[in-house]
Amino acid sequence: MSTPHYSLPDLLALMQQLRDPQRGCPWDRKQTFASIVPYTLEEAYEVADSIEREDWQALKGELGDLLFQVVFYCQMAQEKAWFNFDDVVDTVSEKLVRRHPHVFAEAKFADTAAVNANWEAEKSRERQQKDALATSVLDDIPLALPALTRANKIQKRCAGVGFDWPELQPVLDKVLEEVDEVMHEVNQPVRDEQKVAEELGDLLFATVNLVRHLKKEPEQVLRDANSKFERRFRAVEQDLLRMGLSVQQASLEQMESAWQRVKDSE
Repeated sequence: MSTPHYSLPDLLALMQQLRDPQRGCPWDRKQTFASIVPYTLEEAYEVADSIEREDWQALKGELGDLLFQVVFYCQMAQEKAWFNFDDVVDTVSEKLVRRHPHVFAEAKFADTAAVNANWEAEKSRERQQKDALATSVLDDIPLALPALTRANKIQKRCAGVGFDWPELQPVLDKVLEEVDEVMHEVNQPVRDEQKVAEELGDLLFATVNLVRHLKKEPEQVLRDANSKFERRFRAVEQDLLRMGLSVQQASLEQMESAWQRVKDSE
């Protein structure tokens, strides 16, 4: 690793200068909390993309971009006298210590399940302290989360209070039931598109539950499936080109044959 030229205090100072009312950057000065959010989401996805591609040098840069987003929010908050970067560090550090009494204190837990139970209990207490009016275990799950991630989080919260199937078979049965309900609506003489969409949503939700029960993350599972399909379809395009065909010229049968050849080669 190379010797760094800058440190965290340098980064904080650079951010302060970028927001300086007289000498700062016009673009940085005009930003607000809301205007920065899309960039934050984009940077988080770019971090994930670097990890999936195992591009560790790119990851270094993307993590820096993501850290810059945090620094940007902290600078704007400091300008309003709400909090600063040190307050954020203090808050997350205190939270980590409190949520890990088995690491930073004398607490003993029998297994991972007990550790997770303590974690969820602590988070529940935090929600109550944050909002005295909170009455549901589903309170504070962000609406802006990607739908697959939010479905998974909702299901985990419910499972945490015992509202969950203890075995896999009924979870799978529910998926099959939802498939039947989708097809029932699709095959109506006069199709109600709203009902079709509702049943499709139920099917996706049930599928997320199946993924969760199999100890996988639905967002990651689908990202991997996307990558696999893209890799195979690109190979199909190349296979057809070797036959002198583009995908626009090839018939469905020719594309399916090429798809099968690609699968067999893997």
